[in-house]
This record gives sequence, structure tokens and C-alpha cells, in this order.
Amino acid sequence: MKVVAFNGSPAKAGNTYHGIKIVIDELEKEGIETEIVHVGNKPIRGCIACKNCTKNKNGKCVITTDPVNEWIEKMKEADGIILGSPVHYSAIAGAMKSFLDRAFRVAEANDSMLRHKVGAAVVAVRRAGGIPTFDQLNNYINHSEMLIPTSNYWNVINGTAPGEAMQDEEGIQIMRILGKNMAWLMKLIENGEGIVKKPEMETKIFTNFIR
Repeated sequence: MKVVAFNGSPAKAGNTYHGIKIVIDELEKEGIETEIVHVGNKPIRGCIACKNCTKNKNGKCVITTDPVNEWIEKMKEADGIILGSPVHYSAIAGAMKSFLDRAFRVAEANDSMLRHKVGAAVVAVRRAGGIPTFDQLNNYINHSEMLIPTSNYWNVINGTAPGEAMQDEEGIQIMRILGKNMAWLMKLIENGEGIVKKPEMETKIFTNFIR
């Protein structure tokens, strides 16, 4: 089994990284392979709503000037995915948001290819805005029918200067429990494969409020 984590912070070793790393350490203790991808320091183009991912159905975004398609491949190959972001104006950091909009749109357009993978969100914040950002990350996970492990509080760790999050004792515990629960859920899924029947995927019903 493998988990790929996406670090949406511009800082490679900032508090978002430290929060993710605590989760990763617990996964590795359980024999799960891990990888951290640094997203936040790349110039990532936002979705241009061209709908070619739906038309082409090749599992790729038509924009090829950044590493998004490479990262989509990593998501396809992984059993679990961690989405990590710092808080920018009570929201997901810009490059991370652009990546997620494109990657999850491609996933949806290609047979909901993230369905039933395990997904978790991790947020690092100086003071406030952590919960809105956590909710925003979870919107991608929920929309894709991914399976979400929990912790004993919302997955937010606090710190300002890089590394200060490692002084947040409660935040450290939250991330540690998240890692343990994520590993447990992934093993439950692996051991239930072929024994417990998966629910069949339904065709999405689209409505609007104009008529």
C-alpha cells in the first residue's frame, strides 16, 4: 500500500510539512509506503473550464506547462492521499487550490478514479482560519466518494515560524492519531477486498435551480 501526500505550502519544510510528516511517520510504522510532493512552490495554472478532460477521458489535464498530470498519476497509483495546506486568508493556498481544482476534475471525468481511496486533509495555521481551510480540503475528498479517517479533533496544527508546529502538543497528537486511523482504515479495506462487496457506482444526477 502507498500514500501520497501533497504539501500545498510555499515553504518546503514549514509547518504544513511538519503536520504531514507526523501522519506519514505513523503510516510508515505500519509498513505503508509514503511520498510527499511539494506543490506550493510551483507556478500552477488554474482550471480553464475547457471540459477537455471529460471529452478526452485520458486521465489527463490538457494544460501541460506544469507537473499536475504527473501528480494525477501519483494519485491514481496511491491507495491513500493526504491534502495539506497552510491557511491563506482563511482558505487553501493558491497553488494548491489550482492543483486540486484540476486534479479532482480530471478524476471525476475519468470514471471517478479516486472513488474509495482513503483521503485525509491536514492544515497548518498561525492563529485562525484553520477550520474553513480544513472544510475546503474535505470538499474535494467528499465529492470524490473517498473514505475519510478521523482523529480526536479537526486536523489542524498551529505554528508561525517553520517548525513551531512541533511545539503544539495537541496538534501533534491530532496528527499522530490521524496517521494511526488512516493506516487502520487502509488495512481494513485491503483485508476486505473480495470479501465485502463494494457498492456499485451510480451515474451522477445533475440538477440546477433555474427550472
